[in-house]
Amino acid sequence: MNLGSTALFQTQAVLLDYTRKQGLGWRQVFLPATAPAEWQDRETLWNAVEETETAKDSRLAREFVAALPIELSREEQIQLLQDFIKEQFVADGMCADAAIHDPYPPGHNPHAHILLTVRPLDEKGKWQYKPEKEYLCVKDGEERGFTAAEFKQAQADGWEKQYQYKVNKKKVYMPPSAAQAQGYERVSKYPKSTKYGRQNPITERWNSAEQLVLWRAAWANVANRHLERTGHEERIDHRSHA
Repeated sequence: MNLGSTALFQTQAVLLDYTRKQGLGWRQVFLPATAPAEWQDRETLWNAVEETETAKDSRLAREFVAALPIELSREEQIQLLQDFIKEQFVADGMCADAAIHDPYPPGHNPHAHILLTVRPLDEKGKWQYKPEKEYLCVKDGEERGFTAAEFKQAQADGWEKQYQYKVNKKKVYMPPSAAQAQGYERVSKYPKSTKYGRQNPITERWNSAEQLVLWRAAWANVANRHLERTGHEERIDHRSHA
């Protein structure tokens, strides 16, 4: 047996609707304790996601596809999925929308599609940021990055944002205090910032190759635990032949 691949995908308006595929055997929405209760309805959940992800190329979800052990009954497969989703995703702050498909002929290729939200929730059940703008500020010749919230205190400590000013025929970033002393003309209203912003450490971990390996290993461990519990000798291995 093997573990189906984990894939990242992008969509603009509508999430893949697995409920219309033939062979749908089961589905369930899983939520962290801080999530609004109305998100138990999958349409409400994904509408809330779409309202937050306003960029046209935003990633709305992550998909985890797992092959289910054919040695297990449907009830045992469901218990396996529930344990895995709660332990690996919900406990880490994700909402999960899971479905089992068992296309014709039944029992030949049972598998699960698990759609996962890509933003963590805070203690009030609100979406956290993914990347956050980070301004590159200067003080006494040192440059350091601050988010908008951090800059309030940084500014009080003497840090300044940098803007582009016209210096002869060049455009140079410098703080307003230095530019005003030289009489330079500012040519842009946008302060200097990092290219990709400050990544949310939680989403950064979720998107890492290391986390993918951990999830695959966790699936193998949970599946083997259920196979052993139900008296089967078969085991799965998440590692490739390579």
